Amino acid sequence: MTANGPVRTERVVTSGTFSLDGETFDVDNNVWLIGDDAEVLIVDAAHDAAAVASAAGGRRVTAIVCTHGHDDHIGAAAELAGLTGAPVLLHPADRELWSAVHPDRKPDGDLGDGLVLDVAGVSVRVVHTPGHTWGSCSLHVPFLDAVFTGDTLFHGGPGATGRSYSHRPTIESSIRERLLVLPAGTVVHTGHGPDTTIGAERANVPHA
Repeated sequence: MTANGPVRTERVVTSGTFSLDGETFDVDNNVWLIGDDAEVLIVDAAHDAAAVASAAGGRRVTAIVCTHGHDDHIGAAAELAGLTGAPVLLHPADRELWSAVHPDRKPDGDLGDGLVLDVAGVSVRVVHTPGHTWGSCSLHVPFLDAVFTGDTLFHGGPGATGRSYSHRPTIESSIRERLLVLPAGTVVHTGHGPDTTIGAERANVPHA
C-alpha cells in the first residue's frame, strides 16, 4: 500500500489482427497496467490506444513497455504515447519489426537485460528472453510476485516460434534459464490468454 493506494496489476483485453510472413490472424491481446492510483506503467500497446488510455484513467503513465516488436503488441504504441505523453521502450533487436509498423517514428528508449524501471515505488526488472523474437523481454516485479512474459511463456508452455525472427531452441533456453528460476509461486501474466505460474510451467518446457 502506498499513499496513492495499493500497487496492483490491471488487465485490458483488446482485439485486432496479427500479421507476419504474409498471413494475418484475428487475436485478442492482454494489455497490462502496473501501478497505483497515481501512476502506471503500461505493458504492450495492443490495437486500441483509446481503450488503454481510458484504463489509465488520467494517471501518469511512466512508460509504455513493448515486450516485443510484433505488430499486435506495438500497433497502438505511437498513438498511446501521444495520448499519455509516455515514452515507448523496446529492445533494439526488434527495431526492424518496429520499423515495419512505425516507419516514421522510433521508440523513445531501449530495453536491456537488467534494466530496472520504477513505478509507484516498486521495481520492474527487464529480463531479455529472446526466441519468440530476438528482442523479446519479460518484466519481473518481485513486489507483486509476478512476471509479465509477453509471448515468451504462456499457460501451457513456450510461445510460437514458427515465423521469421524466432527460434525454438532459443526460446526454450530463455525460459529455462531466465524465467523458470523464479519462485514457483510467481504469477505469469501473458500476452494472450489466461495467467499461469512458474511452478505450473516447469512441467511444460523441455529440459535441455
